Amino acid sequence: MRARWALFSCVCLVFARHARAGDVSFAGYVDVRLVVPGSERSWLDGGLGKLRFGVRQPSPNFRVAEAIGQASIAFTQQIHTVVLARIEPQDRAGLDLLEVYAAWRPQAGNTLRWSAKAGAFFPPVSLENDDLGWASPYTLTPSAINSWVGDELRTIGAEAGAEWHASATTFSASAAVFCCNEPAGVLIAKRGWTLGDRPTGLFERVNTPRAYRSGAPSAAAKFPQRRSLFQNIDGHTGWYGAVGWSVPDLGHIDVLYYDNNADPAARSARDTSWRTRFWSASYRDQWFGATILVQAMRGDTAVRGDRLNTTDFSAAYILVSYDLDDWRLTERAETFATRDRLVRRQDEDGHAFTTAAIWSARSWLRLTGELIVLCSRREERILYEGPIERTDAQFQLSARLSI
Repeated sequence: MRARWALFSCVCLVFARHARAGDVSFAGYVDVRLVVPGSERSWLDGGLGKLRFGVRQPSPNFRVAEAIGQASIAFTQQIHTVVLARIEPQDRAGLDLLEVYAAWRPQAGNTLRWSAKAGAFFPPVSLENDDLGWASPYTLTPSAINSWVGDELRTIGAEAGAEWHASATTFSASAAVFCCNEPAGVLIAKRGWTLGDRPTGLFERVNTPRAYRSGAPSAAAKFPQRRSLFQNIDGHTGWYGAVGWSVPDLGHIDVLYYDNNADPAARSARDTSWRTRFWSASYRDQWFGATILVQAMRGDTAVRGDRLNTTDFSAAYILVSYDLDDWRLTERAETFATRDRLVRRQDEDGHAFTTAAIWSARSWLRLTGELIVLCSRREERILYEGPIERTDAQFQLSARLSI
């Protein structure tokens, strides 16, 4: 906790020192919600539930979901720095950082434009999460794919990219090297896919399901376990590369390959290293006035104990969103699965449907209603004496007040 407050204080000092030298800006919001939670214990509380709010929450309940603040300094027209911080009740330290980076984007030439960034930031996987605070402008809760990206992945390193414009076509490419994300993979392997709009803070230690820590929930309760996802265990350097292609009337396509290059046998005093690799492909376009997003992911993660244990994972979704004056209406359907090559009871299959309506009532107020219905099958639930197959639902009504 001292480390995060020390870093936050240093960041504030840097911004104060350079406030006169550059253009300083700040944006933020407070998100207040009425929640009707799901019926299964959320993974955030050590259960196998797939939703952010679960059975341990009163129903319905009124709560402050989070407060987000983003500060930036534009030192020149080409160079700026960003600090994204969050205050969230379920974070045991209260305050945490989500991103801290510096970016360079020179003026574009006739056909080619370069960019670079360095620090700690989200990898360019998500189609949905391009709003302030790494939120989605379409729903409160992103898809299972992008919920997982927010939960386990962060680029702590440097990324470079280029865009090439040729008549009506645009090609893009980017690549990054990073460290300190070796534990990524433990959540997708041990709790499976989830839908949540609460990305992990850089200094946070996340919860793991009780069934993973022990064979019986009664015994597991005596041994709480939290894991830090953003740490350097084996000293290896991970990387990813992405290419994109955009054509008017045909849409935009992105393909990304990610490899954290971790040693699955490496261990620290409290955590283990997981080798995580995946492909992500996405498509975006406008059809008959609607925004269409399609994304698919397939990969695997591995850890070595007595022998190598590999979990394969896959997911896909399609999202359709309409803008009607001050309203935005969104529907999303998705499917997801995991396959553990050694422990079959951790195999998972599921699908979910999300409906959201957003009303931008004022420039400072956004109201959102969202309903998620999720069906999943996971044999590990027998450790809780529960049904293997479950259908769960969560409703949220959000009032987001911009600062």
